[in-house]
Amino acid sequence: MIVTVTLNAALDITYKVPSLTPHASHRVTEVTERAGGKGLNVARVLAALGHEVTVTGFAGGDTGRTLRDHLARVPGVTDGLRPVAGATRRTLAVVDARTGDTTQLNEPGPTVSPAEWAGFLTSYEELLTGDADVAAVALCGSLPPGVPVGAYALLIRAARAASVPVLLDTSGEPLRRGVAARPDIVKPNADELAELTGAHEPAQATRDARRRGAHAVVASLGAEGLLALTPEGTWRATPPGRVRGNPTGAGDSAVAGLLSGLVRHLSWPDRLSRAVALSAATVAAPAAGEFDAAVYEDVLPKVTVTGKVF
Repeated sequence: MIVTVTLNAALDITYKVPSLTPHASHRVTEVTERAGGKGLNVARVLAALGHEVTVTGFAGGDTGRTLRDHLARVPGVTDGLRPVAGATRRTLAVVDARTGDTTQLNEPGPTVSPAEWAGFLTSYEELLTGDADVAAVALCGSLPPGVPVGAYALLIRAARAASVPVLLDTSGEPLRRGVAARPDIVKPNADELAELTGAHEPAQATRDARRRGAHAVVASLGAEGLLALTPEGTWRATPPGRVRGNPTGAGDSAVAGLLSGLVRHLSWPDRLSRAVALSAATVAAPAAGEFDAAVYEDVLPKVTVTGKVF
């Protein structure tokens, strides 16, 4: 079983419009609604790949109930979300059908009380040490108000104490503190990596991030693929070409690919190929947390991985 943690879950709403024009009214041609937040997107992709996944984090209010109703309809995913008094946030993505560009609007999350945070910590540690065989943990996304900025560092240490591999995908100060707790993998994008290290050249920034404590750093370079620095070697994975569509959730699918490869004991080049192909297939899909299976099967053998083993 893989556990994904989404402390700031969201109900993701995607609107498609023929053309997005500022200061104008728009007729929406297509609407999709999904349980979202980075860890829930990761869980949905992992389940589609055949993995059993438990999602945990917080959900509350009418939006939280709607989110959990959506989640209950996803085969292979178990709902381990904790109740919170505040209302789960919504995110709104507006996709311009003419250009393929996406405009994202993210609401703030609910304020989490100290008692709610303490209850989550207890349930998280029980997941790690209980009867379920947890193969890996993914800690994903932003922190809602009220959750300590060092929350991910605490969760990483708990996973390491239980001998469970842990992947961290966040940004800002939670990333800086989390990296110092020595996660097995961190997966920042180029901007998050530059903010963490102060270096804007990806290879240098990846080396700096690994020196800060991460065992492996996999940097997402957008349409240019992934750059990975690991104890076994360094690799660059590049897709065969650009895919037109909605990039929302592409990074989450890359995380799913890395986790799937980890628990199936694939080599790093094979993990990276899977991550890049899933990311491209998500751009081609209509909503975050989904991927186009035909695109995935087509792109996977065409991903180019170069690098060296240490």
